[in-house]
Amino acid sequence: MRQPAVIVIGIGEDGCLGLSSRAYNCIRQSQILVGGARQLEFFSDYPGRRVMLGKKVKDTLESLRDESGDHNIVILASGDPLFYGVGSLAVKIFGAEFCGFIPQPSSMQLAFAAAGLAWSDATCLSVHGRSIEGLCQRMRRLSKVALLTDAENSPVRVALHLLEYHDAAWDAILCENLGSTDERIRPLDLKSLSQLTDVSPLNILILTRSADWRCPPAFYAEAEEAYARRMPKLGLITKREIRVLSLAALQLRAQAVVWDIGAGSGSVAIEAARIASEGRVFAIECEEESQGYCAENILKHGADNVRLIAGEAPDALEGLDQPDAVFIGGSKGKLDALIQLVWQRLNPGGRLVINAVTMENVGQTVNTLNAMGLAYDVNLVQIARSSLLAGKYHRYEALNPIHIFSLSKEGPA
Repeated sequence: MRQPAVIVIGIGEDGCLGLSSRAYNCIRQSQILVGGARQLEFFSDYPGRRVMLGKKVKDTLESLRDESGDHNIVILASGDPLFYGVGSLAVKIFGAEFCGFIPQPSSMQLAFAAAGLAWSDATCLSVHGRSIEGLCQRMRRLSKVALLTDAENSPVRVALHLLEYHDAAWDAILCENLGSTDERIRPLDLKSLSQLTDVSPLNILILTRSADWRCPPAFYAEAEEAYARRMPKLGLITKREIRVLSLAALQLRAQAVVWDIGAGSGSVAIEAARIASEGRVFAIECEEESQGYCAENILKHGADNVRLIAGEAPDALEGLDQPDAVFIGGSKGKLDALIQLVWQRLNPGGRLVINAVTMENVGQTVNTLNAMGLAYDVNLVQIARSSLLAGKYHRYEALNPIHIFSLSKEGPA
């Protein structure tokens, strides 16, 4: 069997001592050795050409593509190269048929072994070189998580982020310098972790749920009382039953980008964000008082993938990510312009849902959609809730009727 032109070899903190004979022989037979500064230090007497991987990893590897036809290249990587490592990038650049891999135990394996925990039921996530935004949402229904961190999104910042978004039901195990002589394993609560000043940059953070934690339901709509909101009459908030129907009409996927226009207290945006847990929700609100309530609710409900946009649509929509789903709950008299702009920006296969309370908005929505030649569904929803009368009798109390318009934009979902 012909040896691949490019071999990606996992290497641990013990350097050459931890390499198998196969891995060591591949390095000896190569003409180009690629790796980070720390990894190349283990091979100071390497007779071939050494190439350092800096910040521009992709550019460096692409510069070696032509040489891979005439030279054997070894790329050094930490642990398992195909686990959040350089391995997948090597495959894209050189081609799978020209790449081989010799892994070491991954950092995750070493961390769980050091902590004495099984990791078959763990979820591995990374904030290394990625935004921390949405981390709470991705972890909402998880009970055991291992995190790859970096200098910016350090274990301390992760702890502060979880505490800020009221997701404190975690126990932490900080695993540092795994496999080296100064390896350190520290069990901590989140508050203690958030106050550390001596965290090694080489770390894995294991988070496990506290004993009294219960996994939240896969889908649920909160009662209005769970949200801070403006309080004329029953409060300016989309009622729970209407939220359920509107969210169902949006047909959200986990990675969806969602716009909630006229977000108010943020209840629709927050509950949309639970479904689009790997996506992003933009809550657009122009009223200053409502903006304050919305920001408060985002933190209270751990919705760190919801971004509050303070401004009035359609101007406030400029520069936002293209949406996969749009909910219009308020328009400030600009419904016609909003529908036209949203329809233009909506991704193919996306969904538009409009809630109309007043007869004027119903008429304007119908006229605009008809003028644009769009097919739509509309449902008039009338909800009555039971209420207690004289302390022992039950009667129904009607809520305002709502028209829910929904339509899909043609194209692949």
